[in-house]
Amino acid sequence: MAQVLKRFKPLFDRVLIQKAVAETKSKGGIVIPEKALGKVIHGTVVAVGPGHRTEDGSFIQPSVNVGDDVLLPEYGGMKVNFENEEFFLYRDSELLGKFDK
Repeated sequence: MAQVLKRFKPLFDRVLIQKAVAETKSKGGIVIPEKALGKVIHGTVVAVGPGHRTEDGSFIQPSVNVGDDVLLPEYGGMKVNFENEEFFLYRDSELLGKFDK
């Protein structure tokens, strides 16, 4: 996987996200059925584009960096598969927030 991600660079203000894995067991060890699982609305930034280009040609830097944990909208993003792993492309402006480390 690392080889493909090193070669892939999102364009403009797009951000490549790997969504977190939904918990399938409760803290008490009970298996949660797939239908009862909520949507995963957070993930980790894997790659970031150079930013949005202004009219004068300069770039506005994205607000996230590689490795940041972010809050995602419930709908949106474009699904992309690299080596049987699922990633999502979002615009920087679509991200709802990022978590402090």
